[in-house]
Amino acid sequence: MELNNVKDTASVSADALPAYVDVLIAGAGPTGLALAVDLARRGVRALVLERQDRLSPGTRGSGIQPRTQEVYEDFGVLDAIRASGSPYPKMGSWKDGRMINEYVFVEGVEPTPATPYGTMLMVPQWRNLEIQYARLTELGGTVAFGAALESFTQDADGVRARVVRADGTARTVRAAYLVAADGGRSTVRKALGVTMNGESIAAHPMLLADIRLDGLDKQHWHMWEAFNATDFVALLPAPLNDYFQLIAGFADPAAEPDTAPDAVRKLVAERTHLTLDQVGEVLWSSAFRPNAALADRFRVGRVFLAGDAAHVHSPAGGQGLNTSVQDAYNLGWKLGQVIRHGAPGSLLDTYEAERQPIAARILDTSTRLHRSGDMRRGKDLHQIDFGYPDGPLSTERRTGLPDGALRAGDRAPDAPCATPDGAPRRLFEVFQGPHFTLLSVGGAELPALDGEMIRTCRVGGPAPDLLDPEGHARQAYGEGLFLIRPDGYLAYAADDASGLPDELARYGGLSAAPSGR
Repeated sequence: MELNNVKDTASVSADALPAYVDVLIAGAGPTGLALAVDLARRGVRALVLERQDRLSPGTRGSGIQPRTQEVYEDFGVLDAIRASGSPYPKMGSWKDGRMINEYVFVEGVEPTPATPYGTMLMVPQWRNLEIQYARLTELGGTVAFGAALESFTQDADGVRARVVRADGTARTVRAAYLVAADGGRSTVRKALGVTMNGESIAAHPMLLADIRLDGLDKQHWHMWEAFNATDFVALLPAPLNDYFQLIAGFADPAAEPDTAPDAVRKLVAERTHLTLDQVGEVLWSSAFRPNAALADRFRVGRVFLAGDAAHVHSPAGGQGLNTSVQDAYNLGWKLGQVIRHGAPGSLLDTYEAERQPIAARILDTSTRLHRSGDMRRGKDLHQIDFGYPDGPLSTERRTGLPDGALRAGDRAPDAPCATPDGAPRRLFEVFQGPHFTLLSVGGAELPALDGEMIRTCRVGGPAPDLLDPEGHARQAYGEGLFLIRPDGYLAYAADDASGLPDELARYGGLSAAPSGR
């Protein structure tokens, strides 16, 4: 069994690489593939470079938070993600060969009309990558496997990159922009001289592995208490697969975990009640030391840092992959507006302004959880409540809003509505795609609009596009006009359209006249 069978089967030579692309992406992990998917659906020419000859194997970071599930719905991959995963099981605690306790480790909440996904899903990272890669190829996007970004230079007009294939052949690729999605040891970040500020949050190394074994049920995440808090072992059943993910810690700070298959099997037998005969094939393994670090800058000229290249997290709380995918979601539409629709280049400055504070906040949370030993993972980690209310793209023109009211910069809620003929239709279905949405709730007049990247939707009022029979849209939004960004956040909220022409001019390819439709 291969935990990832997407390989460079085409054996593309260096000469087959394009001479020019709009965006060059270093790294085909969750960040790079998410960005490539978003750009492909916008008609932006992007090329992903992956040093390995296939997508990375291993279960690795497997938690898909509710906000990332919303992103995946927009990308058109959520059904495949949900079919490949499951909610996390209860934790089962073992001692002296018997399970002595069970408890909820990953807490979910009931979905609501505004928030349709209430719990973190477990999806092996290798499968997550396969799904994103399949969507990318469906959209006509490209990954060059076995292709490493060796060096690059940039000037006022773009980036010139030297790409080296595994066979030693090389080619220069020119791009308007370069995005570093090449992980915590990012060669792009180092070449830029960008500093990572952070710390080792635990002196104790850890080991991850995917392993087949007998003698454990698949209804629990198994933890053994025979060892202390740092010298532990846990085994998590992979959903819809015949193996477990091993997570082990080592109390000795000087330990160098042995990732050889026989050593991994011996470790499991020593720290659990399982015999060596019950511990089977090791499919993948890796050792690491938990760190937390944040890049000083997320942009240097025409080069952007995203995902682990910009922020490295403790695995506590399942935040790293999710934050990385949402970096891509924030950057993708901005690159699209600048490259395809004439938005000012200053729009790209807002990527760092919005994402760096979010990354810092999430780093603080995951580091606190790692150090506290708190085993609960709850709603505060879902990233639903994160937004950009103080960001440079958030314009709130309403006054007298009550505490807790939706404001510009917040995530745009979902709501179940209906078409005038009675067919059900959610707001998320209206928002889905690379466009902006101008939403009128409660009768606010919609202006005449021009531009392929903006759509309108009137909920309630005269000549509605959607009905709100149970009042969920009005409850979530109140009344007024709301400009929904392509990444699902409120850019603008007002009682009328008087300030809308100036707002739309910030984004390129959008325009409005103040007259009603």
